[in-house]
Amino acid sequence: VQLQASGGGLVQAGDSLRISCAASGRAFGTYGMGWFRQAPGKEREFVAAISWAASTTYIADSVKGRFTISREYAKNTLYLQMNSLKPEDTAVYYCARSTDRRATSSLYDYDFWGQGTLVTVSS
Repeated sequence: VQLQASGGGLVQAGDSLRISCAASGRAFGTYGMGWFRQAPGKEREFVAAISWAASTTYIADSVKGRFTISREYAKNTLYLQMNSLKPEDTAVYYCARSTDRRATSSLYDYDFWGQGTLVTVSS
């Protein structure tokens, strides 16, 4: 399995941005998927997760109401729609595949990781 994140860039506070994660290999639709982020000098933190059937989503409190996670099975792609971006959202964003069908917030429940895409929000 390979995960390729894309769509990051430099935006201003208040802007919106959608980042994507293209998955290669089989069985994309049978695993939960998640987004994590890591700011400079900080630990990697949970952002959002979605179950295999997209029936369950979890969003971190810090981005709740602003970020939405979704997945498109026909394209084997995971998305993170980010609205009302803040400077504190600046980080490298990583997509990851869960070890099972659940949507989970623990990074230890993910076994495949993408390379990350940088999102920079200027004030």
